[in-house]
Amino acid sequence: MRSDPTVRPIVPEIVAHRGYASRYPENTLLALRAALDAGAGFIEVDVLLSADGVPVLMHDATLSRTAGRNDHVATLSWSELRRIEVAERPRLGDAGAGETVPSLAQLVELLSSRPAASAFIEIKRDALAQAGLECVVSRVLDDLMPIRERAIVISFSAEAVAHARAQGAQRIGWVLERYDDTAHATARNLAPEFLFCNHEKLPPAPAPLWAGPWSWVAYEVRDAALARALAARGVKFIETMAVGEMVAALGARVR
Repeated sequence: MRSDPTVRPIVPEIVAHRGYASRYPENTLLALRAALDAGAGFIEVDVLLSADGVPVLMHDATLSRTAGRNDHVATLSWSELRRIEVAERPRLGDAGAGETVPSLAQLVELLSSRPAASAFIEIKRDALAQAGLECVVSRVLDDLMPIRERAIVISFSAEAVAHARAQGAQRIGWVLERYDDTAHATARNLAPEFLFCNHEKLPPAPAPLWAGPWSWVAYEVRDAALARALAARGVKFIETMAVGEMVAALGARVR
């Protein structure tokens, strides 16, 4: 039986994982601008707090991988962090030369000029351990206020996203560590707008994914065939560092 040429495959929305991180230093303004320019409608960033409580874009608790120095982010002030190059030179050479640690407020400023774009803001557990849930969530929400309709607070911590909801976050997302009955019960109680999961942890097809008020987001996806297969199973968003390549391969609409 021939397939119907008029039926188009489902194309998932693309989320830029730490920006266009396959080509540029992750969580930098360069990577984020490049991802938006390449056609991503959504970006995802990680947030830690500086020693003086400023939310900054950083995945790792230390600067070892991105800046080649052993300092912990939580021990440096914002005035110190903003001068540190995080170019990931061993991986990327000079592609991100001069890129420094950005603040969440700088991301908000960038998105203020990109009204079609939305952002997933991941609160890292290291930040929660450093400064406490209430402090971290409060500072993040304060910085996101100018773009609150387009910002989704996410975390591996169910408590953090529940608190963000209670404090006025319009949308939240929970990142699964495991796909099991306990996590399913937590998801039902949280009722987040988004559920994130490593695609390798999802049950194999054709098992259905949990139904609920959420949209599924699968990461880290770099293969267009896998992206289409996940979309056919009900995954609405795929998160990828290879943003431009995925946009081109899927024929996604450039915003």
